[in-house]
Amino acid sequence: MKNAGILVIIIGALMIAYTGFNIITKEKVVDVGPIEINKEKNHPVQWSPIVGVILVIGGVAMLVINKKN
Repeated sequence: MKNAGILVIIIGALMIAYTGFNIITKEKVVDVGPIEINKEKNHPVQWSPIVGVILVIGGVAMLVINKKN
């Protein structure tokens, strides 16, 4: 339980520091014989820093519960 609490705290801290990332995909636009034109599309994945705060609080609670037992 202690290791899980520490892991949740680390993940929460990272989610506070980094509020998202982009996934880049390539889409074929034109394909005429040997000529091929591709287009890159950005797909942002974002979350609220509040989620990270909740995870940090949950991790601390897991550590406190573990110390009581």
